[in-house]
Amino acid sequence: MGDSYKTGCRAMFQSFDDTANPEAGPARLAELREVMQAEGLSGFLVPRADAHQGEYVAERDARLAWLTGFTGSAGFCVVLPDIAGVFVDGRYRVQVKVQVDTAHFTPVDWPEVKPAAWLKEHLPGGRTIGFDPWLYTAEQIETLEKGLGESGITLRPCDNLIDRIWPEQPAAPKGLISPYPVEFAGRDHAEKRAEMAADLQRAGHKAAVITLPDSIAWALNIRGRDIPRNPVAHAFAILHDTGLLTLFVDAAKLDDTVRTHLGADVAIEPVEGFSAALRDLSGPVRLDKGWVPVWVVQQLDDAGVVHDWGDEPPILPKACKHQAEIAATREAHLRDGAALCEFLTWFDAQAPDTITEIDVVTRLEACRAATGKLLDISFDTIAGSGPHGALAHYRVTHKTNRTLENGDLLVLDGGGQYLDGTTDITRTLPVGDVGQDESAAFTRVLQGMIAISRLRWPEGLAGRDLDAIARYPLWLADQDYAHGTGHGVGVALCVHEGPQRLSRISHVPFKPGMIVSNEPGYYREGAFGIRIENLVVVTPAETVSGGDQTGKLCFETLNWVPIDRRLIDVEMLSDPERKWLNDYHATCREKIGPRLSEAAANWLDQATAPL
Repeated sequence: MGDSYKTGCRAMFQSFDDTANPEAGPARLAELREVMQAEGLSGFLVPRADAHQGEYVAERDARLAWLTGFTGSAGFCVVLPDIAGVFVDGRYRVQVKVQVDTAHFTPVDWPEVKPAAWLKEHLPGGRTIGFDPWLYTAEQIETLEKGLGESGITLRPCDNLIDRIWPEQPAAPKGLISPYPVEFAGRDHAEKRAEMAADLQRAGHKAAVITLPDSIAWALNIRGRDIPRNPVAHAFAILHDTGLLTLFVDAAKLDDTVRTHLGADVAIEPVEGFSAALRDLSGPVRLDKGWVPVWVVQQLDDAGVVHDWGDEPPILPKACKHQAEIAATREAHLRDGAALCEFLTWFDAQAPDTITEIDVVTRLEACRAATGKLLDISFDTIAGSGPHGALAHYRVTHKTNRTLENGDLLVLDGGGQYLDGTTDITRTLPVGDVGQDESAAFTRVLQGMIAISRLRWPEGLAGRDLDAIARYPLWLADQDYAHGTGHGVGVALCVHEGPQRLSRISHVPFKPGMIVSNEPGYYREGAFGIRIENLVVVTPAETVSGGDQTGKLCFETLNWVPIDRRLIDVEMLSDPERKWLNDYHATCREKIGPRLSEAAANWLDQATAPL
């Protein structure tokens, strides 16, 4: 089939262009070093993030990719006179070697290697490192300064040197903002603002600065179009303890409908007025150290406005979904699950060596679009076959597109943005006959995923307390994976949402209503990858018969798509694990079957037959 498969007249959301440009990196790096020298700087920090600490950034803010060629969703570059380190975590250590010119940029394993330690190794004392105070948070700079300690290396805020040398830097986005239906949100924004204002009053705070776009979107029941995949708008906000809120946003993003929706208690100001408004505040002002730009802290400090550290007011209420949000996202997952089953029906009919990764991505997006409800994909679909599956965040391009060969595993990870919810699901699929080694590893990953799905735990535990349970079957075989077991997910918002995570580094206790992914995996570089993912929502657990402890929590599964039985080594599963899988598949038939075409319904019956 090749790249010829079309989705009708609808343009695809996902592109297969190769946006990495490592060939341009050396010249741009040399120009940056010239500007650094002119500014009296011995280094400059180039993060992936924008002023809102977004994982996805607008084209204007893709400075890391422009300089280095690296397009991953996390990482940063530290440019010194004689070395430029590109810091990436375990998800991107193979990808970075392909996307950057390693003769000029040096990949660095992060967070194992701390940037402060790396700086002290490569730079003598008495030197100054520049950074853009809009792009670094107070916590990031505080941590870096603490790590530098008595080294004599200092940090200096300055304007962005990349912007000086980027001659065709795109303009800032101006996507139109729209109201979000209260039937899905569960509460109107006046009620949300009143609740958050009461929280400020209890803490003795006169105001709070909000810089996260999804926090603003949730708080005001609005959605935006400024960046792909995440329906948010770039804006800043100040919430007062009276419940009044000032929104700093480009007026071009607002029409009469959204202005009416916001009402008289939400003042609209240009972003250029943000500095003056900060300086006019009466403290104490709440700032979130983990998210607020250093620039905001500078404005308050220069004006003598007292500030306290604390969470952005929407953070926790946004994470603990309203029952209306949970009901809406259940429906979104059923719709999305039916679309995925239609895709899998097609996929299983394709012989090895006849389709490519791009064919897979194109067909899956077409199936989601056929629901008539798809607004966007929730992230670029990952369709990694064979050795590409070992790249946890692989994105296929025309250059890397690979034909699916007999014996391959295909890691297929994708999701949709619907008005009623954000979906995310991963399935690992066999192409023809696969080996016993792959089957055994797949079964261990499945055992970890089932363990999390069946888990019950006392209130107060966080991701760091539960993460190891998913890894236990892999650890027994001296195997593991280099990413967290799960991330938080929004409702018609960002597919990666905090503060909750199912990860060894997360200290945030799980609370009812939080949605998180459950996605253990295994990756063998140059050979294959495996990941199985469902989204789950934290819910109170009923006390089991004979139990004497109450207050337990558990996970409710949201995704209902078969897990490929052909890859399971059934003898490795315990009886409770087999029962869980058979029950899960029975529920898939019950919930998804009535939504399918006749061919897909027949496929589902076969795919969910009991073990």
